[in-house]
Amino acid sequence: MILALNIGNSNITFGGYTPDGKLVFSSRLFADTALSSDELLYKIVNMLALYGAEPQQITAVIFSSVVPALTPRLREALRKMCECPTIMEVGPGLKSGVRIRMDNPAQLGGELLCAIVGALQYCTPPCVVANFDTATTLLAVDVTGALVGGSILPGPQCSLGALIRNTAQLPQVELEAHPRRLLGANTADCLHSGIVYGTAAMLDGMVAQIRAALEAPDAPVVATGTLPDSVRKACTTGIEYRETLILEGLYTIWKKNARR
Repeated sequence: MILALNIGNSNITFGGYTPDGKLVFSSRLFADTALSSDELLYKIVNMLALYGAEPQQITAVIFSSVVPALTPRLREALRKMCECPTIMEVGPGLKSGVRIRMDNPAQLGGELLCAIVGALQYCTPPCVVANFDTATTLLAVDVTGALVGGSILPGPQCSLGALIRNTAQLPQVELEAHPRRLLGANTADCLHSGIVYGTAAMLDGMVAQIRAALEAPDAPVVATGTLPDSVRKACTTGIEYRETLILEGLYTIWKKNARR
């Protein structure tokens, strides 16, 4: 089994693949930067057991991380957990098949590269690839399959949290639920509507401008991460959502770099 892991700012996602590319399981943990290597090991081993998998079954590992505090602890946890000869870390030196036409390609987070690689398995470029975590990142991929740039915006949960922390009377609302109406008649409904429909309008506008920059008005949008279903439904832009997109990108990169 090939184990693929990604450490994002909010979550650790991981899944197990058979050598022929079948996803056996996938799961998600909260990315707590206070976790030690042993605590990470404990959580991963127990999650594997939940899906009927054991560390001894792991023959290779590939991971990416955008949280420097957790990266070395994950490396240590993986070394303790399994004795597989191959542990790949997404970064310089690994082939991805994606050209990065940006000022400093090394600044591109591993999970974003994996999202692009995953998206290109399902759509023909040009396309827009979106990753929703603490931040919302929109990436523009041109007709040649090269990353030409992107935008970073606050994620809806981040925006909501900032509003609640910095105001005296705004309540917490559940973003997964669809707003009862566009024009709220009470504070909670007004906040709910603003975050959901406001985020959707922002995404629609940004995607339209990115498509214009790509000169591709019908470029597909492939998304992953923690974007609430309510926001996706409120968008007028069609969004193909794939929960395991980053894991799929990780497995594809593993295939490109594995020694046969």
